Amino acid sequence: MVYTAVLRRNRQNRTNYRKRVAMLIGRHSFVSITVSNQNIMAQVLKPLAGGDSVVTAVRSRELLMYGWKGSMKSIPTSYLTGLLLGIRTLEKGMNNLILYTGKGSFTSRIAACLKGLIDAGVSIPVSEASLPKIERINGGHIAQYAEVLKKDEGKYNSHFSSLLKNGWVPENYSHYFEEVRTKITKNMRTVPDSTLSERSKSPTRNAPVI
Repeated sequence: MVYTAVLRRNRQNRTNYRKRVAMLIGRHSFVSITVSNQNIMAQVLKPLAGGDSVVTAVRSRELLMYGWKGSMKSIPTSYLTGLLLGIRTLEKGMNNLILYTGKGSFTSRIAACLKGLIDAGVSIPVSEASLPKIERINGGHIAQYAEVLKKDEGKYNSHFSSLLKNGWVPENYSHYFEEVRTKITKNMRTVPDSTLSERSKSPTRNAPVI
């Protein structure tokens, strides 16, 4: 019987070394997005042989400073987190990234965060078809559901208790989203003024997620 050594982070299912090697060889700076039970953490990192160097980082709870009162881990929150991260990343002089998922999966919330980064002006190779639709990014689906659920006051108050407690009317979710988005992009010229940029004007490249 032959013993084969397995790297610790591989045993812990934390690092995909094949992807790590590809990044180091390609010298790609990358974005890492983590969605927990409480919030979203998005970071831009530069891979180095001795470890990753953090360039910029944003937690979704920072959105509170811009007036956000919604969930800290929803699709709209993911987008706004990515948008804020993108603006800070451009300020650091970095505008080309790739997505690193490691051992994780490519989810709708990760896709929404990427959309925010792209709308800020950061170039990331990703298929437009894999990004969420506008009505999900701006919370339009939440507002529509609120309209339907409002017929049952008990269910409405129970389901949207957190929003109502914070003073938000669920049917106006998209409006609140735009208010926060405007505050984030107030001094950012590269972000389009229209409701969510139409990146189809400059086609994105299809590339595998690392």
